[in-house]
Amino acid sequence: MDKKITDITGTFKLQNGVEMPYLGLGTYMPKDRYEVTNSVKLALENGYRHIDTAAIYRNENDVRLGIEASNINREDIFLTTKVWNSDHGYDKTFKAFERSLANLQMDYVDLYLVHWPVVGLYKETWRALEELYKQGRVRAIGVCNFLKHQLEDLMGDAEIIPMVNQMEFHPYLVQQELLDFCKQHKIQYQAWSPLMQGKVFEIPEIQKLAKKYGKSIAQVILRYDLQKGVITIPKSCREERIIGNADLFDFEISESDMDFIDSLDRNFRTGPNPDDFEWSVVL
Repeated sequence: MDKKITDITGTFKLQNGVEMPYLGLGTYMPKDRYEVTNSVKLALENGYRHIDTAAIYRNENDVRLGIEASNINREDIFLTTKVWNSDHGYDKTFKAFERSLANLQMDYVDLYLVHWPVVGLYKETWRALEELYKQGRVRAIGVCNFLKHQLEDLMGDAEIIPMVNQMEFHPYLVQQELLDFCKQHKIQYQAWSPLMQGKVFEIPEIQKLAKKYGKSIAQVILRYDLQKGVITIPKSCREERIIGNADLFDFEISESDMDFIDSLDRNFRTGPNPDDFEWSVVL
């Protein structure tokens, strides 16, 4: 572990100097709009300062309502949204960004991400993100679901190296080679689905580690993420879980146990493979 972990307000510094909170709230596809607004409000009231959404979630407006209800100043919140696959391309990306800003009723976002690497289009999309960054309308830009070969392809023509790569990441999908590549190029790794959509609770080895440390399974895994230098954004709509997911700062996983969790990697995905996602282009 080479990044300092302190408390819920802690951050990892991106390559451009922007401080990104290493613990955030995910808002992927909740049951209803009220859940989004309420969970965002609860998270911010309980110390979170990082909220992750996306155009395809269709809840940017509900995220805004949660931020407003929390009475936390906008400048104290790190907000991420993403351009969806059907909006790839230079001009379409600008239009998509304007729609997101209109939904959020804000004049900037902290991090704007390319949601998936749409073949043949993601370079033009990235060029639009670079321009948005130069205009100061986003504080940082990055990608989601880019494997090493896709990053290498993008970086071959990019003016700006992605600052973040948000990937599915959990004990059954560590992808250490990709992690190492991102670290080498100062691309901050971020985890989506850190709890494997609930499947992590079924892993016997993690159950044993939770007992060993006297913590919940979720707390062990989220602490593992942070000690790997990976920003993590667990989703929850219940206040006790939102609070519990942030109770990560009174213990440390040993180096041997970190290595053991790494060894559980099975290249198992709960979501799509970035090399096989043509279905998502038309959604």
